[in-house]
Amino acid sequence: MEIAVIWIPGHIEPSEPVVAVCLSHIRRHAYRFNGIIRASWEAVEQTMVDGEVDVVVIADFAHLPPDRSPRIELATAPPSTAEEDRPVLGPRVN
Repeated sequence: MEIAVIWIPGHIEPSEPVVAVCLSHIRRHAYRFNGIIRASWEAVEQTMVDGEVDVVVIADFAHLPPDRSPRIELATAPPSTAEEDRPVLGPRVN
């Protein structure tokens, strides 16, 4: 069974709705809940590096720092507004 923690950035208040969403996710995936971390992203990273945690659950992608490492991107995520305005070049049909 994978060990999961909930990470909530310090500026997120109230935290109860975030915790509820994350706990629901943990239950659906049958992870072993190991607590809530309200520390810097670097502290969360260290728990993963040390092998203490297998899964970090967050309530919103916006909570993640954009310059985090490791960085994982989901290719099927909705495009940003800037990308929506950019033309897509493809083969020309006459």
